Amino acid sequence: MIFRELYSAYYNTVAAIISSIIDGEHSEKELQKIVADRAFGESVLVILPSLKTEKWQLVHPDMTTSLEHKPTMPLTTLQKQWLKAISLDPRVKLFGVKFPDLEEAEPLFTSADYHVCDKYGDGDPFEDEEYIRHFRIILEAIRKGSQIKFEMVNRKGNMMFVRCRPVRLEYSEKDDKFRVITAGCRAVSTVNLANIRFCAHYTGERQSVGEEKAVIYDTVTVKIRDERNAMERFMLHFAHFEKQAEKLDRKNYFVKIKYAHDDESEMVIRILSFGPMVEVTGSESFKKLIIEKLKEQLNYGLK
Repeated sequence: MIFRELYSAYYNTVAAIISSIIDGEHSEKELQKIVADRAFGESVLVILPSLKTEKWQLVHPDMTTSLEHKPTMPLTTLQKQWLKAISLDPRVKLFGVKFPDLEEAEPLFTSADYHVCDKYGDGDPFEDEEYIRHFRIILEAIRKGSQIKFEMVNRKGNMMFVRCRPVRLEYSEKDDKFRVITAGCRAVSTVNLANIRFCAHYTGERQSVGEEKAVIYDTVTVKIRDERNAMERFMLHFAHFEKQAEKLDRKNYFVKIKYAHDDESEMVIRILSFGPMVEVTGSESFKKLIIEKLKEQLNYGLK
């Protein structure tokens, strides 16, 4: 375990309270604000009472402390090595995140230490300066709820101009690409970020841009034969999907997965990657897509 509970929200909140008290701030209103900002909704009922009753012997009942120095939580060498490894991921650099005090740390691992299977090789150019600039403009607009304007290449290879409000960014692990979900533009609702050739904040008069297009969901049901650790691999692969699992016997399971209809093609590829360990039992339309994909592979001589 690289990061222990010492670095959890509770510990950081109590450290902030102690620091505030050392600075001379004793008001319960201010201390409650620290708890509300840094911890969880129910934490107000736990943290301050535990400190005031000296259940946690760090603060006196009058909300003073015998500690002379503010708490510090320096990172261990292992933690610095892990963070250094994460900082080398080009996708992290898109967000402009700074990792201070890691210059001397050796990365715990690098991209040369692992190989990702079942991923397309034409992912987005995460280290391209224009791509990074576009990504940050879109991210800032999402956070502010503002509009952007951009030029993109459509499916026919033609350039088109779009003005919209970006709602969120989504990342496809299988495609290794980011896409932008937009509102206020009838022409496009989902845009692959790599298709954008020019992007800027829209500074004109703000107009009503409508609502995000409603997401249509479908479900697929599969039967998993738990050989070669197939069940664990399947559940990890679809960890971020809403799903239900049912155990049939010692070796077989039913799993129902909810997915966005626009991601149907990717779902077909993901499920096929498990080979004979997974059988699609429903829906009928999804089974037909699986059959069509297998026929395509046979036509290309793939087995």
